[in-house]
Amino acid sequence: MLDMNAMRSELSEAYDLTPSADLADSMQDIYARMNRVVTPPDFLMAAPYIRAINQLKKERNAVILAHNYMTPDIFHGISDVVGDSLQLAIEAAKVEADVIVQGGVHFMAETSKILSPDKIVLMPDMEAGCSLAESITPAGIEEMRRKFPGAPVVTYVNTTAEVKAASDICCTSSNAVQIVEALEADTVIMTPDQYLAQNVAQRVKNKRIVWWEGSCIVHEQYTAQDINEFREWNPGTVVIAHPECPPSVVEASDFSGSTSGIIKYVTDNKPEKAMLVTECSMASNIADALPEVDFVGPCNMCPYMKKITLEKVLYSLHTMTTQIEVDPAVAEGARVAVQRMIDMSKKLGL
Repeated sequence: MLDMNAMRSELSEAYDLTPSADLADSMQDIYARMNRVVTPPDFLMAAPYIRAINQLKKERNAVILAHNYMTPDIFHGISDVVGDSLQLAIEAAKVEADVIVQGGVHFMAETSKILSPDKIVLMPDMEAGCSLAESITPAGIEEMRRKFPGAPVVTYVNTTAEVKAASDICCTSSNAVQIVEALEADTVIMTPDQYLAQNVAQRVKNKRIVWWEGSCIVHEQYTAQDINEFREWNPGTVVIAHPECPPSVVEASDFSGSTSGIIKYVTDNKPEKAMLVTECSMASNIADALPEVDFVGPCNMCPYMKKITLEKVLYSLHTMTTQIEVDPAVAEGARVAVQRMIDMSKKLGL
């Protein structure tokens, strides 16, 4: 666990982190990317960290990969690549920098290390985990193989390197349907997200899909009753759900898609009012690009994603901690499963 007092003391000695109106004013180009969702006082506090991180990235030859669930100050202020799990995995394999800082959770940093083994991969907070990743182990994969002999295992990228290595191919929410459809087997095992698997099964009727009973603590909280009641209170709102939500929620929504799919749908259709049934920061991070869309309604916050802060990113780059390491034998097996996903996605034109 990070010693926050020691971290702050060390940072204050190395950098001028005092809020400054002049500094904030000089960074209005950055603030313009987030000014619908970040207040001027909040940006005043964030500006010294954004400046320090962006300068330190140049010194370290580092890039920051930020998931769509990162807070706007990270997503818009310091990130070099943004996207969903598939997009970040693809970019992790292509970056030419010496250092990758993962703006996301632990399994994403592992994936970056697996695909860029010669790079230094930094995880700003090792406690940024994932309920899905924690729900399954390689033993769980073997249990499913015993129950359904011969069936290929399609594992969500929201898993540890060990689980990926025990699988046949990975998937994300943006390519799961197409990958399952492309497999020749009649029965397909999907792990660990039961709701993603059930939603895929609704669209892939010619295969038997069986699943591990894991779920995301953010998306499993939504119910169809929530959606229907919100529609009554806010008529005309377009409801957009992530496929990690229960099937009843997806059915009650107007559109369901991955984080990248949600962004594309909102960008293409520009509904007057939209409710995103997913993690809170999604709406915040696309709000400034779509001022004509009013993002309304409740959302659920991922406590793991929110462990990554500007302060921790700066400390990680300053001290070059904490570096992610993956056992080479495990990494090789996991790399095969992830690379199969990337290659198949390219082949399918995703």
